[in-house]
Formats: sequence, C-alpha cells, structure tokens
Amino acid sequence: MCCRYAVVTGANRGMGLEICRQLASNGVMVVLTARDEKKGIEALEKLKENGLSDLVVFHQLDVLDPSTIASLADFIQTQFGRLDILVNNAAIGAITVDTEALKASTGVGLQYLLLLPFIQVLLPLLLLSDSPRIVNVSSTAGKLQYVSHEWDVGLLSDAENLSEDKVDEILTEFMKDFKEDHLETKNWPYLSLSIHLIESCHECLHEDTSEDTSILND
Repeated sequence: MCCRYAVVTGANRGMGLEICRQLASNGVMVVLTARDEKKGIEALEKLKENGLSDLVVFHQLDVLDPSTIASLADFIQTQFGRLDILVNNAAIGAITVDTEALKASTGVGLQYLLLLPFIQVLLPLLLLSDSPRIVNVSSTAGKLQYVSHEWDVGLLSDAENLSEDKVDEILTEFMKDFKEDHLETKNWPYLSLSIHLIESCHECLHEDTSEDTSILND
C-alpha cells in the first residue's frame, strides 16, 4: 500500500499524462481522470505498459459536472480515505461555452462553470492529509497583462488581500456586463479568457502557500 494519493485532472494526454507518470514513478498512487472515458482508459493502458499498473487507476471526471465530481469524491473516500495531492490540469479554455445558457444562468451556475464546487468537494479529503497540496496548471491566458479592465485588475493584483468575496464581486460585475453585451465596451477580455482568468483566481485561493512546494516530498 503506497503512502500518498493524488488526483490529476485532464490527464489523458500531454502534460497531465506525464504528471501521472512522474507521480506514479515516485511511488504515489494516482487517479488519472478525463472527461472522455475511452481516452482515459487508453492513457491508463500506456502507463501500464511502463510498469505502473499498481499505482495508477482511471476515473471518469468532467470538472463541470457535479455528478462526476461526487462520484470521484466517493471513490477516493472508499478506496483511500483521503487525498494528498490535487493537480488541476483540465483546461477550461477547451470547453465550448453556451453563451445563451450562461446569460440565463444565476451566479451559482457560473460558479459551477468556474470549478469552485470541484475544489470544495475534494477539499475535505485533502484536509485529512498531513501535507496536502493543490497544484494549479495554468497557461499564459491567466496573466493579468491581458486584462485592461482597471477595476478588476486592481483587485486581483492585491494578492495579500485577495479573498473569495472579492473574486465573487468581480464575477458579479462580469456577469452583469456580459448579460448586457458590454464586455467589449467595458474592456473585459473575450469570454473564454475572462472565465479562465477568474477561474484561476478561485483556484489560487485554495493553494498551499508554504515554502515547500514539492508535490513529492512527505
């Protein structure tokens, strides 16, 4: 029985798959997740070919689907009893946004879109670990240099005082302008970039901020 347990989202290819490989190679039990079950199982088989069959399992996960989030949490609780490492690698930018549905949604609907429930569901399992880690994999799309909307740049740049309430305040303003078709006139980035940026800030609020940032150290 290994001593540490990890979940990697968006892990059927590329960086996510390699993160799974590296973690398992270092003795970490890895739950490889992907939206597409067929692709996820194919990725699992690749790792098995590398002799990692005892340290990697697959579980289907759509980070925007509450039912698959709950299923994953139940699986982790039943099989391992806790979670030590969460690697948020799934790219929200690759998801097609239904703009009409989003305009008709409430703030709660948008929070599901921004992955907050995913983190909240897994957080209790992480808190059972002696050394929990959340690792957020982001692209350059999450940089504030691409945002010219001065008010939210000011709030997001103040990292020491950034809170979930402040991010929610930006979300409320963003949704108001989005529903009124004012994103361009108010200097917001285009829709998917705005979502990626705010989602990254939500995740960062739950990051481990200790000096030891290694996800392999006990």
